[in-house]
Amino acid sequence: MAIRRTVPVKLDVSDSAAESLFATILDFRFAANCAVDRARKENGYVETTKQGLHERTYREVRERVPDLQANLVQTARNRAADALKGVVARWKDGEYAELPTFTADFIDYNKRAATFHDDHVSLSTVDGRIDAEYVLPHEDDLNDTPHGKYLFSGDFNIGGATLHHRDGVFYLHVRTKADVDDTETSEHPTVLGVDLGIDNLAVTSTGGFWSGGLLNHRRNAYEKLRGDLQRTGTESAHRTIQSIGDRESRWAKDLLHNVSKELVAEAIEYKCSAIVFERLNGIRNRMLGAKKFHVWAFNQLYEYVEYKAEAVGIDVTKVPPQYTSQRCSACGHTAKGNRSNGDDEFGCQKCGYELHADYNAAKNIGWKYVRTGQKSRSGRAARQLALKSGTVNANGDFTPAENIGQSGSPPTSTGL
Repeated sequence: MAIRRTVPVKLDVSDSAAESLFATILDFRFAANCAVDRARKENGYVETTKQGLHERTYREVRERVPDLQANLVQTARNRAADALKGVVARWKDGEYAELPTFTADFIDYNKRAATFHDDHVSLSTVDGRIDAEYVLPHEDDLNDTPHGKYLFSGDFNIGGATLHHRDGVFYLHVRTKADVDDTETSEHPTVLGVDLGIDNLAVTSTGGFWSGGLLNHRRNAYEKLRGDLQRTGTESAHRTIQSIGDRESRWAKDLLHNVSKELVAEAIEYKCSAIVFERLNGIRNRMLGAKKFHVWAFNQLYEYVEYKAEAVGIDVTKVPPQYTSQRCSACGHTAKGNRSNGDDEFGCQKCGYELHADYNAAKNIGWKYVRTGQKSRSGRAARQLALKSGTVNANGDFTPAENIGQSGSPPTSTGL
């Protein structure tokens, strides 16, 4: 079977190469958004196949951005097709979703548009090929990093990469794959459920809590200061407002980076193969008190978790949000009365199970993924939910934490 790992590699890029990459990012983004814009058919249906999008957009894209290499036109189209399929899937689930718009700084590279060497990569741009050196850990420490384990081990083959630009730095997320025996895969792929909120920024199915108090406090302080400066109305005040916005963004991103590291560490500690969030579409309508800032923070946190988890081989995905706050994670009884608006406590009206409402929601988010009936990437074992006390599968079979990873330890039946 195939094992896939993605390795983020920081790049050392010259000023001229950076200019070429930025220009390529703009053309790549145009190509992807063009495919989305032309996806709607005359009958109202949305084209989601790569071939269909190719026929509808390839000529136009080649005319509008003639310097974008044909391989990059194709990978932009493929990225649009994948995003469109996700939107159509949500429509089929009865959810509201808009057609995607690509705004991030990224480029998808296949092996025809990127050549990977031991210490650098050669990337196609609108100005021709550029070389960028890898920024790697010290040679003595390399073997214990994802770079040594997957990128340079010889056991994994490189299949392509995605270039990202974040906070002034270029990163290459290199996709690798190896064929291994089934015995090397996890017998029981474990899922970590994560609930996002305002008072508690993140809560996991293992009982981990990350407070949103500091984030909200700093946000409110910045808003008050901005309001005072706007009332002043001077040119100096407007420059200060811009400076404050940049400072706030950097501070918030740093906090979210730290939370994302700890969430991935939580998944590693509990030997999880997947981290599961609920879909964020329409969250301001569902979550009392949520502002545009919170939606930005949730999306930013998800993105940080996603690329950090990739580096250690953990999947990150989303499930539909319906009833995660009203469903009892113990008996499954779903009712609005199980949780009152604004109340931090959840109390099941049927079985009497009581716990923190966000913790209950985190477990329900994980349960949704466990109960989908899908197989893990190994195609073998059924999923199970990670709890602080152990793991439990969809049949209610519980394995205590001290027995996880031990052979010959049968699960016990539980109502958790």
